[in-house]
Amino acid sequence: MTTPAPLAATAFILAQSAQEPRSSWAPVVLLLLIGIGFAVGNLVISLAIGPSRTGPGKEQAYESGMVPVGDARRRFNVRFYIVAMIFLVFDVEIVFLYPWATIFAGKARTEIGWLLLVEMVVFVAILVLAYVYAWGKGVFRWD
Repeated sequence: MTTPAPLAATAFILAQSAQEPRSSWAPVVLLLLIGIGFAVGNLVISLAIGPSRTGPGKEQAYESGMVPVGDARRRFNVRFYIVAMIFLVFDVEIVFLYPWATIFAGKARTEIGWLLLVEMVVFVAILVLAYVYAWGKGVFRWD
């Protein structure tokens, strides 16, 4: 049989720990509210004080100060897309290198350090191999 004092202490501890996660999410919720409020506020202010004149000049497409020529739906050479995809691959590689570097810095002198290093060397070697293959195929030539 339990006595009321330990039961009350346990209930108090559980109630206190139940409130901690809510307070730990407060900065995240505050940041989201500030971000959403900033976006909505900018839209409302620009609609309220922005110019609202229309005309044939305003409705025409803007092409960096030049008069638009031709159809906007023409086909582009596939090399543009391949170079963009290669850029994305190396961009994603950099995204993976940052967390790896932070983990590797703390574990470099442990037994798992060599495994982490070999893992990243293999990852980078595969990407370099793909880059050399694309270069050999002439993807980067604009002739």
